[in-house]
Amino acid sequence: MSGLLRNRPVSSGPRVPCGFRLRIRRTRARVGPEDPEGVRVVAKITLTDGRSVDASSPEGRHVLRHSTSHVMAQAVSSLFPGAKYAIGPAIEDGFYYDFDIGRPFTPEDLDAIDAKMREIIAEQQKFEHEALTRDEGLKRFADQPFKVEIIKGVEESEGGGESVSVFRNDGWEDLCLGPHLEHTGLIPAFKLMRVAGAYWRGDEHNPMLQRIYGTAWESQEALEQHLQMLEEAERRDHRKLGRELDLYSWADEVGPGLALWHPKGALVRKTLEDLSREMHLQFGYQPVFSPHLGRSTLWEVSGHLGYYRENMFPAMEADDGGEYIAKPMNCPFHILIYRSRTRSYRDLPIRLSELGTVYRYERSGTLHGLLRARGLTQDDSHIFCRPDQVVDELLGVIEFFRALYATVGMGPDRVRFSTRPDKSVGSDELWDLAQEAIPEALRRAGIDFTVDEGDGTFYGPKIDIDVRDAIGRYWQVATIQVDFNLPERFGLEYTDEDNVHKRPVMIHRALYGSMERFVGVLVEHYAGAFPTWLAPVQTVIVPIADRHAEHAAGLAEQLRAHGVRVDIDDSRETMQLKVRNAELQKAPYILVVGDKEIENATVAVRARGMGKARFGVPFDEFAGVHQGGPPREGLLPV
Repeated sequence: MSGLLRNRPVSSGPRVPCGFRLRIRRTRARVGPEDPEGVRVVAKITLTDGRSVDASSPEGRHVLRHSTSHVMAQAVSSLFPGAKYAIGPAIEDGFYYDFDIGRPFTPEDLDAIDAKMREIIAEQQKFEHEALTRDEGLKRFADQPFKVEIIKGVEESEGGGESVSVFRNDGWEDLCLGPHLEHTGLIPAFKLMRVAGAYWRGDEHNPMLQRIYGTAWESQEALEQHLQMLEEAERRDHRKLGRELDLYSWADEVGPGLALWHPKGALVRKTLEDLSREMHLQFGYQPVFSPHLGRSTLWEVSGHLGYYRENMFPAMEADDGGEYIAKPMNCPFHILIYRSRTRSYRDLPIRLSELGTVYRYERSGTLHGLLRARGLTQDDSHIFCRPDQVVDELLGVIEFFRALYATVGMGPDRVRFSTRPDKSVGSDELWDLAQEAIPEALRRAGIDFTVDEGDGTFYGPKIDIDVRDAIGRYWQVATIQVDFNLPERFGLEYTDEDNVHKRPVMIHRALYGSMERFVGVLVEHYAGAFPTWLAPVQTVIVPIADRHAEHAAGLAEQLRAHGVRVDIDDSRETMQLKVRNAELQKAPYILVVGDKEIENATVAVRARGMGKARFGVPFDEFAGVHQGGPPREGLLPV
């Protein structure tokens, strides 16, 4: 995909990154006025700006978590005199704060911080706002170097001009725009989760701070549900399941963020890629291939060196005197294919597609298995069309997405339309065209969407599509972007019916996003128990004894003729252990064959998730309906 954007997995569900291992204890939060059962429940919360909002609303949760981060920083400042505190925002499902206390936090420290926070909450300390001049702020926070740095950089974003916004409670204060809860007693339930390292301002050249993560909710019940979801997310972690199911791995000799696909994982990926290729042809796309690197001059023209350099690998010098860079995106190559010949309005739209591998220099601390990698393969497509074709092309992309994800068994569940930012390229006429075309296409497709004002890319508006997994987390997968920048940079043209040269509109889109991230999402969504058509091994045949192995091999050969992916466990283990091993590998079907089955031309079928085996199933009946390839399922539901 184009976009000069960081490649990042987007999920509203929390991860469990480095630091302390997640510790979940079932405790009841008694931190304020209690309901009859002794559990704090808040339906409405009053804010410092006088408004009352639902505690469970997005705004209510955001303010609750932001106020809890202040309470945590207040507790740390009280327990560790001289502590330097940096920033502490609310984030999806929680909050964090960055500190420098001169030594690492210990688990015992977290327990003490937790206890101190509960004291502060029980005291119902009021949050009070104060506006300071910059000079007053510098004096007030003179012993807090991170706050001093923030104040020195304050412009209009921190309250306007020379003013600095401060919130305090019980003598402790922090730079903040607010709003906050009316008082600390309105925090019903929270938990400190873990500690991780974080560079100040995210810059590896700055000091390393300690980041304490926590979560806060409007009730103990909501907190408990969240903790249960975290436990389930840890069980479904694609890195853990990748090892257990022998799907993929990483090696120090290769480098971080560069996955090695094992045969089973490669089969899952290939199945998805084959589906993508087939559907691209059905939807009128033309396949192309492009090299893995290009001259640095290409990336200068595209703007990547100017806007994206920090996410590109260093240049390589060749004996021809040129510098070559591994491609971070595929779009410049597709543009050159378009530009390789004269184009007429009759040729448009042109839809080029490629499963292209790109390389992005993500910082090692941000890598996360397949979900954020340095080497990734995108189902990347670029559509070159006339302005009057934009709506129809967007509708075609939406139809394609729906068909693809219906087969895969997910979404779309959330769609966001991002509009023109303050700084952008392209004429008002083109922006107006695109910003009218996108919502029109979404409405005609019957898709509900939200609008993120000013959150589009500098070169055009975009659509982001999220899917929701089995445990309720949202993942950004597909992106559709309208681009006015690259056609201009590369001088793309077509000749209209009056023989006048016109600039085409370019649409970038990736529906899987990247194969790596999408496989990672599917592994966690299905907890490794893929639907039959996608499972790397669809059927495991278990001969009860050695004398049954030859018959099992014959059955496997017949199933493979139907396109079924089959394994035979002809080890010397007991039948029960063989079945258990196949279950651990999450095989959709297990066929057990012994003397009786050979005599009657039947099999005993164990379907995943069905509990008891089904005996006496004619093998021909099983083979006739159990075939490989999407979206077929087998004899029994799995």
